Amino acid sequence: MSAEASAARAPGLGDTAGPVSQPPGPVPEVSHAGRGLMGSKYVKLNVSGSLHYTTIQTLSKEDSLLRSICTGDIEAMIDPEGWVVLDRCGRHFGLVLNFLRDGSVPLPEESRELEEVLKEAQYYRVQGLVQHCQNAMQKQTDVYEGVCRIPMITSAKEEQKMIATCRKPVVKLQNNRGNNKYSYTSNSDDNLLKNIELFDKLGLRFNGRVLFVKDVLGDEICCWSFYGEGRKIAEVCCTSIVYATEKKQTKVEFPEARIFEETLNILIYEKGGRGSGASGLALLDQRGPGSSPGAGQSEEEGGGGGGADRRVRRIHVRRHIMHDERSGGQQTVYKD
Repeated sequence: MSAEASAARAPGLGDTAGPVSQPPGPVPEVSHAGRGLMGSKYVKLNVSGSLHYTTIQTLSKEDSLLRSICTGDIEAMIDPEGWVVLDRCGRHFGLVLNFLRDGSVPLPEESRELEEVLKEAQYYRVQGLVQHCQNAMQKQTDVYEGVCRIPMITSAKEEQKMIATCRKPVVKLQNNRGNNKYSYTSNSDDNLLKNIELFDKLGLRFNGRVLFVKDVLGDEICCWSFYGEGRKIAEVCCTSIVYATEKKQTKVEFPEARIFEETLNILIYEKGGRGSGASGLALLDQRGPGSSPGAGQSEEEGGGGGGADRRVRRIHVRRHIMHDERSGGQQTVYKD
């Protein structure tokens, strides 16, 4: 062999990074398939730029992907500086290592981060950490299922968006005692509290099935509204104005049976599908205008000629009542 050929070949003999003829650029990684890392005590890990220094003993504690890399069962990629390169996000890799070291580790409380840790544990096949994450997620689910949350309306735009996007039936109680320019009748305060208590009880009973919403900014003093598939199905207004001798008073009623009935009716829309809503309307229409809607204090109105799919059933108990004690207690009723 000529001297020129020997000189041309010499640089490539000790080069472990690849052929000499490779164009300039990042140093390529070298595959060590089948060799494993068991001959070393310590391991340097580069997980997408997140650097970690640990031992073979730690990585081999569980029958995982990391142990397979150490034993050579799975090909390991090592850069020229001796770092084992793992093409994986390194954000939670430290947590995976700490679990292998200690057998347990504090997990994130935020659901999304907990799901990310679970994905990493599944990828590395660290079954102990997988089980740990699943137990934590189950505990979170149990806690959330036991919590009853009642949203409070802060604007009309927020209310419209909430009702339009909710897949559950919606029951809204509008409660604004201060929106009144007359004195209340003797039983009005008690009835107002009874309406609020009933709202809380229904919220607990149908938690998870119906979205209950409070509105303390509206014009009505006490009014129930029932929504299905983003539109109002029924309304029960519990306020009336009494014209007594030389004074006017506001009367708040407590039609408990009517409110409970409408809450049960709204469950027809629980599935959230158009088919369930259509069947619900058919069911309600079967009652007909001759049915008794509740102590003579409600009325039914239908949309004009739009067909069954456009008809909205409304119940409104609001009435202005004139009471004249001088004429023997006769009442003249004026409907809204």
